[in-house]
Amino acid sequence: MHDLQRGAAVSDPLTPYLDVDRSRPEHECWVTGHMVAGLDGTAAVGGRVGSLSTAPDQALFRRMRQIADVVLVGAETVRREGYGPVRLDEQAQELRRRDGRSSTPPLAVVSRSLDFDWTAKVFAEAPEDAPTLVITCASADPVRRAEAEKVAVVLVAGEDRVTPAAAMQALAQLGHRVVLCEGGPTWLGELVAADRLDELCLSISPVMGGDPLPVAVTPPGGGLAAFELKGAMVEDSTLFLRYERGSQGGGGHE
Repeated sequence: MHDLQRGAAVSDPLTPYLDVDRSRPEHECWVTGHMVAGLDGTAAVGGRVGSLSTAPDQALFRRMRQIADVVLVGAETVRREGYGPVRLDEQAQELRRRDGRSSTPPLAVVSRSLDFDWTAKVFAEAPEDAPTLVITCASADPVRRAEAEKVAVVLVAGEDRVTPAAAMQALAQLGHRVVLCEGGPTWLGELVAADRLDELCLSISPVMGGDPLPVAVTPPGGGLAAFELKGAMVEDSTLFLRYERGSQGGGGHE
């Protein structure tokens, strides 16, 4: 056991995340989960993350999107959190353009039901070079799918439900090699169970008493997945932990 001491100040908290080599994923693409939890493991307060996230966490959360080729979110999280298109500052956009990427990564929304307000900003305000993606399954309602195709790029990943492997394959075929998953807990649990999570960036907020909802909801038969601690930082009382899949693999299955 080692006593972790506060070390030298980090001039830019994003730098340790930008320095990670994500060029060698275990499967189709590198998948990073970025979540926040309270001290008791809760992932929401009153159904939303806002009251749980501290100022340092919110600042890093927005900037972390710079690492991604695409930002992946479950449908319920999009609805509850009022998601819009990804926004980055001018410096981050310029750095992405130098790397040959779009100024901002597109948002990809996972949904079987396709129950959305298609006039919402997440669809209507998406930039032309990064239109919102909707990942659904073959059995989705054809009328709703036709509506989705008017405002988004629709990807089919699975027959009766969206499966993580098929979703990652569809994103990889579009050239998206680094996927940043921002939740929710159900979709993150699906990714872990399917052995598709390469990295977890977890912020620990110094609060307790939120909703009885964990960071990841493991589906039946999902099993355990092992991860190794690769980095730790702290600002005020918020702890930032970075894990990568264990040397024996994720441990889940499809």
